[in-house]
Order: sequence, then C-alpha cells, then structure tokens
Amino acid sequence: MRNKYIDAFEAKQTEGKEIPDFRAGDTLRVAVIIKEGDKTRVQNFEGVCIAKRGQGAGATFMVRKIGANQVGVERIFPLYSESIESIKVLRRGRVRRAKLFYLRERRGKAARIKELRK
Repeated sequence: MRNKYIDAFEAKQTEGKEIPDFRAGDTLRVAVIIKEGDKTRVQNFEGVCIAKRGQGAGATFMVRKIGANQVGVERIFPLYSESIESIKVLRRGRVRRAKLFYLRERRGKAARIKELRK
C-alpha cells in the first residue's frame, strides 16, 4: 500500500515525458542536455541498455558503450530526468536476461547482441 501523497507527487513528476518502450538488450540513443556556464547543448550517448531498475519517478536505466581505445563507458540515467531531452530506440536486441552485466567481460564479436526479428 503506497501513500497517496507520494503517488500524486510521482504522477506529477512523470507526466508529459515521452518515454519509448525499451528493455535490456536494446540499442538506445539518449540525448542529454549539458549545461556549460550559461550555455546549453545536447550531446548524444549511444549504447546498449544493460539494465533497468526501479519504478515511478525513481526509475533508472543503465547504458553501456565502447569509447575511445576500446574502453567501456557506462552511464546511469534517471528515466524521468529533466536533463534527458529524448530517448530513441535504434535496435531491438534478443536477450534472455533482464540484466546484461556479463557484457562487461566480453570484447569484440563476443559482445554482440542478436537483433530481435518480428
């Protein structure tokens, strides 16, 4: 049984956000708003969603990409954050797990995820 005030607060926080339906294994492009001094810009972070957790306004998702010099970079984004401008699903992945932490040990072709066919 959840508190009705908390439910009302979370409903207010989550309304008006366009969140596509995605899950672990999907390749995402997250447009993040970056503030530098008095200027703002949008930077894309593109990678594989390796985990989703939480519910309501506190929900988060984790995206992993391979950066420069084959170094893995992971970022955790709050799902309903003001700093996220948009989330776009580029590919649907076919995986059998909800959390893909095993990708951290994989390199190159071993880290590939098959595409989900409709």
